Amino acid sequence: MLEEKKPSKTALEDLGEFALIEQLTKSATTAQSSSLHGIGDDAAVLKHEGEMVVSTDMLVEGVHFDLGYMPLKHLGYKAVVVNLSDIYAMGAQATQVLVSIAVSNRFTLEAMEDLYAGIHLACKTYGVDLVGGDTTSSKQGIQISVTAMGIAPKTGAIMRSGANEKDLLVVSGDLGAAYMGLQVLARENEVFKANPNHKPDLDPYTYLVERQLKPEARKDIVTLLEALEVTPTSMIDISDGLSSEVLHLCKQSEVGCRLYEEKIPLDPQFIAVCEEFNVDSTTLALSGGEDYELLFTIKQEDFEKIKANPNLTVIGYMTDKSDGANLVTRGEEVIPLKAQGWKAF
Repeated sequence: MLEEKKPSKTALEDLGEFALIEQLTKSATTAQSSSLHGIGDDAAVLKHEGEMVVSTDMLVEGVHFDLGYMPLKHLGYKAVVVNLSDIYAMGAQATQVLVSIAVSNRFTLEAMEDLYAGIHLACKTYGVDLVGGDTTSSKQGIQISVTAMGIAPKTGAIMRSGANEKDLLVVSGDLGAAYMGLQVLARENEVFKANPNHKPDLDPYTYLVERQLKPEARKDIVTLLEALEVTPTSMIDISDGLSSEVLHLCKQSEVGCRLYEEKIPLDPQFIAVCEEFNVDSTTLALSGGEDYELLFTIKQEDFEKIKANPNLTVIGYMTDKSDGANLVTRGEEVIPLKAQGWKAF
């Protein structure tokens, strides 16, 4: 987990916007040769060759996160990582980010420094440059908008629309842990509200909590596939739940799918905590979201290249569009997949 600074109090209004920006971005460095000029002018100057991919996302307090259990340093880290995940989902390598923040006067300079410590750490970890953004005031809470940029491989960006009938459906890592971590944090937060002297014991839930508070984007999977000489025919990251993302691939590629329940990769701690909460592990793995794993399709002839890799699991295959998208249960019952993931509205 990330360490938090001990809070002190310096009102943001005592600094002004330009002094605040200078204070928060003084640690920004450039690692990418494509970053010709970053923070300090009206706009960044970049020089990219080939296809450039760009994605943006917004995190709003009270909608996407709760500061009751989301430390600001973790929030800064996560805000960057979830955007980088979209870049890697295109088979691209992330290069730069822009970060814009609207913040109310309840936050201090020290709080913002914690937030930006997480942002800088994510940039350093993934080798991307923070090249600009904006700060402004907010009437309530905090909102963070991140725009990520990257360079697609020479063969072109990998789209959601390239899957074909008989392609294998593959996922990285394991699923459901982030959502279960959120449930653990929410439960402990409610207990704390009722009893401020309560000290939560999160040791039995370390992996789940980490997956929620400090997710990682799968840059390593993009690098691995390149090394294995495997080019996915389609790809997407899992932010809204496995079932939703499978349906996106099916719709965009105009194919059907058979997803096998017994093949869905689940962490043992996730399974144990699902039993503790008396919830179905498959349902949460299908609908939980925020896993930020990569879901992709490959040609059948590429199976030999990936079959021995512990980071990748074949969970099904694509079918004719007329068959629809279906889940094959452990009891061999075939049922239609439904999108039950997170809804923004």
